[in-house]
Amino acid sequence: MVETRKEPLGRATKLPPGREVAAPIAWACGATATLGLLIVIGSRNLAHFDAALVAYTFSVLFATFGLTYRYAMWLRRPPTDVYWRRGWQVFFRRGRRSKHLLTLILHATSDIALNRFIWARGWLRGLTHMLLLWGCGLAVAITFPLVFGWLSFESTSGDPSIYRIVVFGFPTLSFPSGSWVAFLIFHGLVWASFLVIAGVMLAMRRRLREEGAAALQSYTEDFLPLILLFGVSLTGLMLTASYTWMHGYAYDFLAIFHAVTVIFTFLWMPFGKFFHVFQRPAQIAVRFYKQVGRDEEAQCCARCQHAFTSLMHAEDLIDVQRRLGFDYRIDGVTDHYQRVCPPCRRALLAAAQGAAWRGVRGGVLVAPGTAPRYVNPGQGEGPLGLEDAENFHA
Repeated sequence: MVETRKEPLGRATKLPPGREVAAPIAWACGATATLGLLIVIGSRNLAHFDAALVAYTFSVLFATFGLTYRYAMWLRRPPTDVYWRRGWQVFFRRGRRSKHLLTLILHATSDIALNRFIWARGWLRGLTHMLLLWGCGLAVAITFPLVFGWLSFESTSGDPSIYRIVVFGFPTLSFPSGSWVAFLIFHGLVWASFLVIAGVMLAMRRRLREEGAAALQSYTEDFLPLILLFGVSLTGLMLTASYTWMHGYAYDFLAIFHAVTVIFTFLWMPFGKFFHVFQRPAQIAVRFYKQVGRDEEAQCCARCQHAFTSLMHAEDLIDVQRRLGFDYRIDGVTDHYQRVCPPCRRALLAAAQGAAWRGVRGGVLVAPGTAPRYVNPGQGEGPLGLEDAENFHA
């Protein structure tokens, strides 16, 4: 049994509510103002800005404020703050910058662009995320520049059938309106909608048929995001069908309906599951953190003397727990519970339970012993691979 000291460690000073949110609000205002300034500059003082899209623009500005504010508040949490600061320190460490830059590109491609960590959980889940990722990514890459006035299409003065792409006010590529290039470009949002709808259908299938997912799901976190993505994609396709095959029938109603779904999605984005899209890239910093931890001094278990993590990680965990107000200091052969490896913690728990059955109360400290071993071969294998094998013990 591990005895913690009764006197609490000094808790991190809690700021008054006003001061606690002051910095995140400042960051949110700064990001929103910067985006607004870029819209004005990129559209050549609003010369290329489409006034009909102003509602979309303000919804994006609101989403920018909400996402920046929430992200800044998330970074102020002690665990996130430690990983954030350590990740940048590790990345810019002398002698490793070139290697880390290459690693960053590889991990960004593997984790974000290809979602390999999700493919490891099943090919159907991997395909679902790939469809949603690339469908939404393509839609954003087309929609945002158009809404902000950064991208526009103009017909040339000499030949109205020739269109020219204008980027930030600078004329670039020209192409005939009846060419296959024009067909692909003008229907870019159609291809994005097909990808998103296919991904939504696969995600809905999993939500409705897999018992494990159904047991943990909720409407706001699991169904509402899919409904919003489906609504945006379907109403966009209906607009295309209206002006292509229906001679503009009900186009005004469909345009308003599509605008409502898109604007609501942007307004809801900072508060729901879509926020994880912006959190995920920060996971790459954890990879740098773990890699440096493997290369540098290790933390050996106070009970079995086996290395189980990096000394940097153990010290950071102790600091985070102190800032959160938890006291896990112990008396005996070590000063803190975090210096005991996970397998030995389970062994200590079993020893404490055995002592309790014998009527022994207290006095069982972190006595030296051997680390537990696997009982059955194959245990510890899972989605995390080596990490599971290193940290899972029966």
